[in-house]
Amino acid sequence: MATEQNKLQAIISHCKEYGFIFPSSEIYDGLSAVSDYGQWGVELKKNIKDTWWKSMVYMHENIVGLDSAIFMHPTIWKASGHVDNFSDPMIDNLDSKKRYRVDHLIEGFADSLIEKNQQPEATAILSHMETLLATDDFAGLKQLILDHKMTCAVSNTCNWTDVRQFNLMFSTQLGSVAEDSDTIYLRPETAQGIFVNFLNVQKSGRMKIPFGIAQIGKAFRNEIVARGFIFRMREFEQMEMQFFVRPGTQKEWYESWKATRMQWHLALGIPKDKYRFHDHVKLAHYADAACDIEYDFAVMGFKEVEGIHSRTDFDLTQHQTFSKKKQVYFDNDIDEATGKPYGNYIPYVIETSIGLDRTILMVLSEAYVEEDLSTEEKQDSRVVLKFPPKLAPIKLAILPLMKKDGLAEIGKELMYECREHFFCFYEEKDSIGKRYRRMDALGTPFCVTIDHQTKEDGTVTIRYRDSMEQERVKMSDVKDIVMKAVK
Repeated sequence: MATEQNKLQAIISHCKEYGFIFPSSEIYDGLSAVSDYGQWGVELKKNIKDTWWKSMVYMHENIVGLDSAIFMHPTIWKASGHVDNFSDPMIDNLDSKKRYRVDHLIEGFADSLIEKNQQPEATAILSHMETLLATDDFAGLKQLILDHKMTCAVSNTCNWTDVRQFNLMFSTQLGSVAEDSDTIYLRPETAQGIFVNFLNVQKSGRMKIPFGIAQIGKAFRNEIVARGFIFRMREFEQMEMQFFVRPGTQKEWYESWKATRMQWHLALGIPKDKYRFHDHVKLAHYADAACDIEYDFAVMGFKEVEGIHSRTDFDLTQHQTFSKKKQVYFDNDIDEATGKPYGNYIPYVIETSIGLDRTILMVLSEAYVEEDLSTEEKQDSRVVLKFPPKLAPIKLAILPLMKKDGLAEIGKELMYECREHFFCFYEEKDSIGKRYRRMDALGTPFCVTIDHQTKEDGTVTIRYRDSMEQERVKMSDVKDIVMKAVK
């Protein structure tokens, strides 16, 4: 049975064995911090995206969607501050030539202390690190590393360079001849695609403030030390919504979206005590309030899965300055204080930004369970993924007891009836017990067995994943049972 210390490794192995997530380019020895989603991982990913999209776009009359390009004009990243400021403190070991992100090096050392039951010392080190990062005290960070003799994993030495900043954007060339081409960047976030389309969406959609623009898309960051499986990757996916509000109302909307987003997380079936808000000590230069929603990943502790930021009017103002195109909204609502329309202004923005890959890891961490089913008569166990039915890659497995005697045909009839409503899986191979275990490992909430009694009275055996209980129901009721659970 996996302990909390090795649960992450058990999840990684399970994901590969059962077709959720593979190391990218594995036959060529892989590519660090890049992963491929397999046949069931891609279904889980789609279900999470659909759940987020429905909650953000379909359930709000004043939020619409967007899909902006990955390649964008390079001046956008100058305006946003990414060219000058999008960097992390790094340190190199002079013996191994290996580069580390400073916070990851220190966090890794703290993790090793926790494994040795030295929690108070680890907590003190992490607290000191956060203070130093908040004040950009690079000399203090190096001294913290030296004081605690934090070594390189390759050379096992403490021979470190000074701490310095390293830009995280990937650059490439746009054009057919390198010498004549312009340098552009793979976007490090999806938000800027929303900001530069603010007026396009507002005017074409006749949107009235307050309104939001939602987007799901890929982003790219040249993470020097990426770890935690899919928690931190170089190619990842974000689900973001930028909500445009009247200046002076941003604090109210910020608190509103904090509550709304936490409700979405709790609706995934994850207990409230596994989440917490973490308010930023050092605010980004563009923000007047910011917090993270953190999930307790057990061995990794509480880590950010979503950020909520009050970005003021920084982004639209910057793009107005750099593009020389006005980013002004005319508000004809009446200001009760003056009795006149609010008039022209640059809107303030509340951002909600959630990492899709981190959310997948969170859902997997919460769902993964190893159960001991041993009795006095025999040893038995199972690994089960207890996904909420709406997120499960396979909603219903249809398992004829045998292929012959017309049972397969009946099973396929049920599959044809259900599959336009939700994802079904049909399987004839192996004993029914082995098939149940396989479906448990894939997180399938319902299994239906077709047997000879089905031919006589039109009933089937439905098995419930979490309890493993079975009951006899009419085959005509199966679709409604599953759809009710999914909804």
